[in-house]
Amino acid sequence: MRKLKLQMQLSVDGYISGPGGEMDWMVWSWDNELKNYVNGITKSVDQILLGRKLAEEFIPHWAAKAADKEEPNAEFARKIASTPKIVFSKTLETFADKNTTVISDANPYLINQIKNQQGNDIIVYGGGSFVSSLIEQGLIDEYHLFMNPVVLGKGRPIFNSMEEQLKLQLIRAKPFACGIVVLAYRYIAGTHVR
Repeated sequence: MRKLKLQMQLSVDGYISGPGGEMDWMVWSWDNELKNYVNGITKSVDQILLGRKLAEEFIPHWAAKAADKEEPNAEFARKIASTPKIVFSKTLETFADKNTTVISDANPYLINQIKNQQGNDIIVYGGGSFVSSLIEQGLIDEYHLFMNPVVLGKGRPIFNSMEEQLKLQLIRAKPFACGIVVLAYRYIAGTHVR
């Protein structure tokens, strides 16, 4: 079975955005060590899952960077732009990107079908409610949580609708010079506990 990885930026108090969707608090002054960490996560990835809201910005952003000859992260941008994507949306039927398929329902059966297809790892980048539903259903195999050095006090969490405990095993905890600490966990299958 293919592994489904989550890469998500969070505040120290566990929010993925401010209450109005603000993301201006995220640290983007990544050094080469952190960029290499991300390259390591995505190296084995041959499919990306996205919710509609994030996809509308994410896909054109990386396509533009991949086409920019001056882009310092062009190799990573080309990898992201060329990787097949599935956008889950109840409102879109198609997406103006040749590498993107739109599916209306992210039910557990369908996600497990995708995970059971031939191929390498899959990565999910968001958005919030989409990721929350994958977490609740125990579908994410690895969590790569980029803890930013900020406390928001309130905002949008991804673990707020959990009705059961989620047991995780620490893979690594790594601080980076920009202040981000990456906490990587493996989901221990079958351990949802009420």
